[in-house]
Amino acid sequence: MKKLSLVLCLFALSLASRAQFIATMEVSDTIPGICNAEAVYYVLPGMEGQIQAVCPVPNYEILRRLNEEVTYLKTHPKYKDKGMVSLIISCKGEVVQCEMDKKTKDPELDKQIEAVFNSLGTWKAAKVSGMASDSGRLFSFEIKKGVFTFG
Repeated sequence: MKKLSLVLCLFALSLASRAQFIATMEVSDTIPGICNAEAVYYVLPGMEGQIQAVCPVPNYEILRRLNEEVTYLKTHPKYKDKGMVSLIISCKGEVVQCEMDKKTKDPELDKQIEAVFNSLGTWKAAKVSGMASDSGRLFSFEIKKGVFTFG
């Protein structure tokens, strides 16, 4: 009886290890440009069958643009803060929503950061089980002495 219980337990664990976890966003407002409000995913890197949306520019280029184009920091060179940008990318690779998930201390700075993320271009859409999908991406950042870094 103990062997049967052990075998059943191991079998259940092996099935659970093959299960795919998919984090689905709850979308309460209408988002123009989204393909399917019922299936907006936070794709988890490394999960089988899931490929995260890919930005058309690398992270170092996003940082360069933030540090050059966010004029708020030019007049506040000792500014220190943290924040997070939330993006929703449609199944067509378009940024359909960009907003501060964790705002900075200044609304003008938030607007300038959002403007940079909105101007990155067309993304390669996320894929879930081989199908292009709407997805969310988060970018956390830190500002020290007026300079952006990703956290």
